Amino acid sequence: MIPRAGRAVLACVALLLAAGAALCDSPAAQSGYFPPAGRWARISPAAAGMDPAKLAAAIAFARTHETDWPTDFSRQVEMFGAPLGPVPSDRAGTNAVVIRNGYVVAEFGETGRADPCYSVAKSMLSAVAGVALRDGRIADLGETVSARILDGGYDSPRNARVTWRMHLQQESEWEGELWGKKHDFAGRDAFGGGARTPRTLREPGTHYEYNDVRINRLSLSLLRLFGRPVPDVFRGEVMGPIGASDSWQWVPYGNSFAEVEGKRLPSVSGGTRWGGGAWINTWDMARFGYLWLRGGRWGDKQIIPGAYVAAALMASAHGPDYGYLWWLNTGGTNFPGLPASAYAARGAGGNTIFISPGHDLVIVWRWHSEARDVDAAFARMVVAAIVR
Repeated sequence: MIPRAGRAVLACVALLLAAGAALCDSPAAQSGYFPPAGRWARISPAAAGMDPAKLAAAIAFARTHETDWPTDFSRQVEMFGAPLGPVPSDRAGTNAVVIRNGYVVAEFGETGRADPCYSVAKSMLSAVAGVALRDGRIADLGETVSARILDGGYDSPRNARVTWRMHLQQESEWEGELWGKKHDFAGRDAFGGGARTPRTLREPGTHYEYNDVRINRLSLSLLRLFGRPVPDVFRGEVMGPIGASDSWQWVPYGNSFAEVEGKRLPSVSGGTRWGGGAWINTWDMARFGYLWLRGGRWGDKQIIPGAYVAAALMASAHGPDYGYLWWLNTGGTNFPGLPASAYAARGAGGNTIFISPGHDLVIVWRWHSEARDVDAAFARMVVAAIVR
């Protein structure tokens, strides 16, 4: 008789293997086309197996559902509190790119502009963690961060129990202050409309909370793990190999610098809640999404381990259908009416990378309305245009 704990482990292994097999068997994983740097081949909707009129209707819908955020970011302090880093003076209007079977089938708007993508940067941090696992800098995501990161941030009995996986699933319950912001988001001056009432902390690994301070702690830990800035790792190990442009940047706060091996290095955030963050254009976001659609592979190079990608797309125990800093749809609630295998990176202001492996589809839609399920509505319309 296998003990309950053993059965749970076997079940997890079976799910992981099944997810990996699904990635390998999908049309997405088998596609041979990868866009070269600076170019992305376009084909007609009909050639991509799509109804041109239905796709045009989807694009018309997207054009008329722009975010209500002002273009000058004047509500930033009101929404998020006192900034720590810069914000741009303005932004592009709503814009989008639709990729089917690896090819561009639709686009509109100012897609070449490098704007903040807010919490889409969390999914980028997930990719950096995957590179760390690939390179053996992390032996296992279940190991405690305190086993490798000795900067005082994990010295307390509570924080010493935090694992890399807990950080990635936003279930760490890490306690502390970083770059002048506390984990509990108390106080409107510091947190604006995002301020919350402090609560009793739970055991690490038992409670999900969407929390930028803890994500920033993960980012700092990755900086120390690599011994070089996270943007340098992301550029050299991910964005460079997939042919991204040089226009994107990952901007630190004015005070987010750490001493690492005798050097003062910038630590970046997992969003733009307090300024800074990843500023990137729509095409580079599409390349990043396409890398994940292809199971972490680009051409003949496995950039992010396939097993890590599969695990990242499995729902955590306590999150709202959440993986390793990716929004999932296994329960059908995040993207109603779309496949359970669909997933997305989402950022404030209406910034979404939507991926549906079964449809061999990547949609990047930026500065769209944040009304409930509007990004899912656009994705449903695009999917409805697929005829083969």
